[in-house]
Amino acid sequence: MAEVSLQNVSKIYDGGVKAVNNISLDIKDREFMVLVGPSGCGKSTTLRMIAGLEEISAGTIRIGQRVVNNVPPKDRDIAMVFQNYALYPHKTVYENLAFGLRLRKFPKADIDRRVKEAADILGIHEYLDRKPKALSGGQRQRVAVGRAIVRKPEVFLFDEPLSNLDAKMRVQMRTEISKLHTRLETTMIYVTHDQTEAMTMGDRICVMKDGLIQQCDTPLNIYDNPVNVFVAGFIGTPPMNIFHGELLDVDGVLKFHSNSISIPLPEEWRKSVSSYIGKKIIFGVRPEDIGSERAENTGNCPILHARIEVMEPMGAETYLYLDVGADTSCIARIDAHRTTRVGEVLDLAVLMSKAHLFDADTELRII
Repeated sequence: MAEVSLQNVSKIYDGGVKAVNNISLDIKDREFMVLVGPSGCGKSTTLRMIAGLEEISAGTIRIGQRVVNNVPPKDRDIAMVFQNYALYPHKTVYENLAFGLRLRKFPKADIDRRVKEAADILGIHEYLDRKPKALSGGQRQRVAVGRAIVRKPEVFLFDEPLSNLDAKMRVQMRTEISKLHTRLETTMIYVTHDQTEAMTMGDRICVMKDGLIQQCDTPLNIYDNPVNVFVAGFIGTPPMNIFHGELLDVDGVLKFHSNSISIPLPEEWRKSVSSYIGKKIIFGVRPEDIGSERAENTGNCPILHARIEVMEPMGAETYLYLDVGADTSCIARIDAHRTTRVGEVLDLAVLMSKAHLFDADTELRII
């Protein structure tokens, strides 16, 4: 079994800088876990502590049933794929794949079998006699993944492996890695700053910020129910629209009110938000829930008056960058075939069943 468990793990560098601050995380056997967050959030440091490349300052790390705090990297039964491929330029692809096994004194026949198995899995059999310089970026990354596969480790660790590839190759490689996870049925921990990679690849996503875990859940649960404003804004492309204002009770109707918008809120929210009446609050709604066909066809949706500043046709859909007044902007994602033009003023329905309220002080989700 290849569960990975972090209990109260911290990493404190010289000068008291806390790169990772007392995090706990249980990764299941055969799970694909993605650690995602902005630069400096602690995700790569966390991965390197699991690998044994960084010493932990506090806490416990287990791989399977074994505490590995003081176990050297080579004895942790993990394999790591790096951002920069880390291939030996003077060795052929075959020699790069075989190198780690030779160091571990594997029999020659076993090495040959494992290398060819990995090459077949990754579609690099025809490149075995080439040097890395003769390969494309995607091919080099396949070799780096192959070098991990031949080890047959309990846990695969990926540290932003696709960040050096072009956009088309990133899409192709993330599909290949997902298929590889299904085929190998091995625990994988994947670090990225790209939330699209996280959403499309992970069984679960662990969103990090400032060395802390903000939320850990399935991609869909995080998207639909972000725990706070940071997660709401970080997960999703384009990000969730965030409006700062206050909660009012106007003639018995709950309203979110700011300098630019006033939106009636569902009466069923009253019990949950009554203590916030007269206080600062944050309203959030995703771009696809403003002016969408679904919102337009739903009765009793409040209307947002907005002027189109910029249009971004994306093929199947169009992003509208909107001015809603008082130096406030937002984004709507609408059907590409809807006729609109820059400068047009629209009345856009807001799908309240998908909207959220957040506490202005703690930024935690209320609804």
